[in-house]
Amino acid sequence: QVTLVESGGGLVQAGGSLRLSCAASQRTFSTNAMGWFRQAPGKEREFVAAITWSDGTTRYVDSVKGRFTISRDNAKNTVYLQMNSLKPEDTAIYYCAAGGNIFELRVATIRYWGQGTQVTVPS
Repeated sequence: QVTLVESGGGLVQAGGSLRLSCAASQRTFSTNAMGWFRQAPGKEREFVAAITWSDGTTRYVDSVKGRFTISRDNAKNTVYLQMNSLKPEDTAIYYCAAGGNIFELRVATIRYWGQGTQVTVPS
């Protein structure tokens, strides 16, 4: 069992920055890929970014490339999502997630979810 605890959400003006953190209780072979998903009101949960514990391979959805950066600190079992140049359309609940294969990371393949943290960017 892996527990994920997010922090760092909040309200920020358009163009601003936030950093989300996700602390994992442990790292396992079946949870080598750590990701961030988000869900806006009335929309489905969508993939945002992911990284592997093993070698730091990263993957992003096109809409955040160049603005968001995912990183990890293996010593702290923590994954970060640095979000810059935030836009109103980035408003959502952001969920930390753990799964096996970074290239197959989607809602249906996630093994563990965090509780979510709200990010609000007013228009």
